[in-house]
Amino acid sequence: MNIDTAVTDHLLSTTRAVRRRLDLDRPVEKSVILDCLRLAVQAPTGSNSQTWRWMVVTDPAKRAELARLYAETGGAYLRSAAAGATDPQTRRVYESAVYLTEILGRVPVHVIPCIQGRIDNVPNARAAGQYGSIIPAAWSFVLALRSRGLGSVWTTLHLSREKEAAALLGIPDDMTQVALLPVAYTKGTDFNPAERPPIESITYWDTWGTAP
Repeated sequence: MNIDTAVTDHLLSTTRAVRRRLDLDRPVEKSVILDCLRLAVQAPTGSNSQTWRWMVVTDPAKRAELARLYAETGGAYLRSAAAGATDPQTRRVYESAVYLTEILGRVPVHVIPCIQGRIDNVPNARAAGQYGSIIPAAWSFVLALRSRGLGSVWTTLHLSREKEAAALLGIPDDMTQVALLPVAYTKGTDFNPAERPPIESITYWDTWGTAP
């Protein structure tokens, strides 16, 4: 295999949750979204079911309505969390999330990954299998965006109003929405790895609590 691990590692370690640096004024070409989705669906799915579906929203009025649902669901919570955060990094994250509620309607593309079948009140094993059939593909989509100079952030607040979003977009009742990914070109591409704890401190070997 001739895969450049340095490039791959850089992609994996610098694909950040992008909110403040989304370029709200630069159009996103349909062809770029479709190219990224072609890569996304190379991800594995449970039993090779391939029941993912992708709702791409560019209509300004529909984006505005999704933004309204999002803000009504999470705006107050995020503002309160930002005000109450004592750790500077955590406060910055919440303030960035508040900013997203204010500009979400202006983000040029919203992508809602969906999976066929409902996951309401089902055993954890089944729910894990369902989510495991869409989340890897959705993250592959985000990685593909990053490699092309675009960014996104995984959001789920609109799911509290999932039925209203489904009615707005014509999503069938048997589909489960799993996220809303706001997509735009980024202002610059110089993202850095985040601070994380040493992997040895959060990894256990053979028995919980046993360090590697």
